[in-house]
Amino acid sequence: MPVPAPELGSYKFVEETKENLDWADLVTLDLSKYGTPEGNKELAQFLIKAVREKGFFYVKNFNISQEHVNRQFALGKEFYELPLEEKLKYVPDLNNGKFNGYTPAGRYVIDTKSGLRDRTEIYNIPKFNGYFPHDHPSPVKESLAEVEEFARSLHSEVLDPLYVLLAIALELPEDYFINIHKYQEKSEDHLRYMKYSKFSPEENAKINHWVPGHTDLGSFTLLFRQPVAALQIKDHTTGEWKSVKPQDGTLTVNACDALSFLTGGYVKSTIHRVTTPPKDQQHIDRLGLLYFSRPHNDIVLATIQESPVLQREGYTQNEFEATGNPVPTMEEWTFAKQKWQRTQKAVYDKSHSTATILPGFKEKIYDDEMRPVEVAA
Repeated sequence: MPVPAPELGSYKFVEETKENLDWADLVTLDLSKYGTPEGNKELAQFLIKAVREKGFFYVKNFNISQEHVNRQFALGKEFYELPLEEKLKYVPDLNNGKFNGYTPAGRYVIDTKSGLRDRTEIYNIPKFNGYFPHDHPSPVKESLAEVEEFARSLHSEVLDPLYVLLAIALELPEDYFINIHKYQEKSEDHLRYMKYSKFSPEENAKINHWVPGHTDLGSFTLLFRQPVAALQIKDHTTGEWKSVKPQDGTLTVNACDALSFLTGGYVKSTIHRVTTPPKDQQHIDRLGLLYFSRPHNDIVLATIQESPVLQREGYTQNEFEATGNPVPTMEEWTFAKQKWQRTQKAVYDKSHSTATILPGFKEKIYDDEMRPVEVAA
C-alpha cells in the first residue's frame, strides 16, 4: 500500500550540457525483457559484457516511477538546505570508518598549492531491517516511511533482477547472489543524498578533479540520472577516461570491489571519478541520489568455486587468496576501506593513495595526472 506522501518542495533538474564531450559507449539493460528464459539469457550476456569491459551500464524500465525518484531528489535538496549546525548533529565517527549520517564538506585538500578543500557533502541512510538506528533531522524524519519504501523497491525491482542475471552469466543457481544480498539480513547498504557545491571558474582551473579515480567497495552502486556531466569512467579495455552521459528514464549501475573479490577478478570493479563539469554547468551545484548494495556482513569474500565459468576462464583466486593472506568478511572489508576513505587528507597524498587497506590489498592511483606529493592530514 502506498505510503502517504508529505508535502515536499518541487525538484527541477537543470539543463544538460551543450558541450560535445567524449561520451562512453555504454550498454542499456531493458528490464522489461526480464522474467522469461530467453529474456534473462539475453540480458545476462549484456550484463557480463558490460561489467567486464566497461564497468558501467544503464538500466531502464525498472518499475519505479520518475515521480518517486524526483521526490527523493526533492528530499535531498531540502536536507542540504538545513543550517550547517543542524546537519552537524548527525555526523558519525568518521575517523573510525562509520558512515551512516552526515559527512560535512572540507575534509580533503583537493589542491595542495592553494589549500583548496572539497565541497562535497554526504548523507547516508542505512537499511530499515531492525539492525540500524534511524535518527534523522527534518525533513527526512517526516518522510522516513517513503524513504524506506523507495529503498526496498530498489532491491525488489532493480538489484534482485541484476543479481539473478549475474548468476545466470556465471552458470550459478539463479538465487546465488540474491541469497547473499537479502534486505532483511545485516549489511552495510545505504541510500545516499550527495551534494557537490560549485567552485568558481578560477578555482576549477586549479583542480584536477573534484573526486579522484576510485572504486566502490560493495557489489553494485545505483546512480540516478542527474544532468551535471561530471562523472567519468576508465574503460577497462582501453584505459581511456570517458564521460557518462545522462540518459532519460534510466539509472546508471557500476560493479564494485566485493563482486570482484567474489569472482576472482572476473567481474571488474569500476574505476570512476567526478571531474570539473563542462563550462556551461560550472555555476550549478550537483545533487546526487545513489544506492550502495553490499553482501551480508558475515559473507567471506573468497572466490566462488562453484561457477563453471570462473573455473573454465581461470579466475580462481582473488588478491587475498593469491598472496596467502586471510580473506576478510564483508564487514571487515567495509570498515577497513571506509576508515581509509574517511581519513582527513590531501587527495594527492601518495602515501595515502597507495596505502594497504588490509594485508593482501593495496590501493592504487588511477589518475595519470595525480601529483604524488606528501602532505600531512
